[in-house]
Amino acid sequence: MNAMHEIDYKIHGDDLQFVEVELDPQEAVVAEAGGMMFMDDGIAMETIFGDGSSQNAGFMGALLGAGKRLLTGESLFMTVFQNRDAGKRRLAFGAPYPGKIVPVHLAELGGELLAQKDSFLCAAKGVSLGIAFQKRFGAGLFGGEGFILQRLQGDGWAFMHAGGTLYERTLAPGETLRVDTGCVVAFQPSVQFDIQFVGSVKTALFGGEGLFFATLRGPGRVWLQSLPFSRLAGRIVAAAPKTGRGGREEGSVLGGLGRLLDGDNR
Repeated sequence: MNAMHEIDYKIHGDDLQFVEVELDPQEAVVAEAGGMMFMDDGIAMETIFGDGSSQNAGFMGALLGAGKRLLTGESLFMTVFQNRDAGKRRLAFGAPYPGKIVPVHLAELGGELLAQKDSFLCAAKGVSLGIAFQKRFGAGLFGGEGFILQRLQGDGWAFMHAGGTLYERTLAPGETLRVDTGCVVAFQPSVQFDIQFVGSVKTALFGGEGLFFATLRGPGRVWLQSLPFSRLAGRIVAAAPKTGRGGREEGSVLGGLGRLLDGDNR
């Protein structure tokens, strides 16, 4: 395995954060397309085909990495930012919505982490982004996030994003935590992940929390988010005023009066 790039970083902001990465000469980071905020002169940007890991050699390796990303619903391409200058250079990546950026050093976690597919922000070049299928059929069928998780492997820094407020917890062996499926950000492979029915038909139908929740059983560390993007998007869509054929807000108090004044009372 090739050595990971040992990058330095600093996280700025409170609710709308960005991570500033300092690169020594020839060091590089890999990120999803569209996540870059700014970069110093001397940093070269290259779009690559595959998962961004230096372990995949040749066309077939790149094709395999790209296929893994396609299964997780991500783009076939990633972007590598490399410092080709003689001195230190900086670049930054911004969070996609309000929340917290989570730095994790994979070497301290046993070299591997499982994460929801939308949580990855960037990582030191050499970190491999693969896929991990849910071990239990029910977890993939009813989990709300699909059958597939992202698998981050390596011994360098990786950065994830958690919506809202971040909650980190270390579970003891056999300790179980029940969580809304969308609130799971990441967990160590030693943690058992499953989906359970809420237990009561009445609670499932009228409780407002859905039919299923995730169970995380230790040992291992887990990272949770208080505001999944799917929940945020659902609230925005539900609160958005509906527009009629003329583009007016039908849900507003003046909507009906406006149509009468305009002679549009169809």
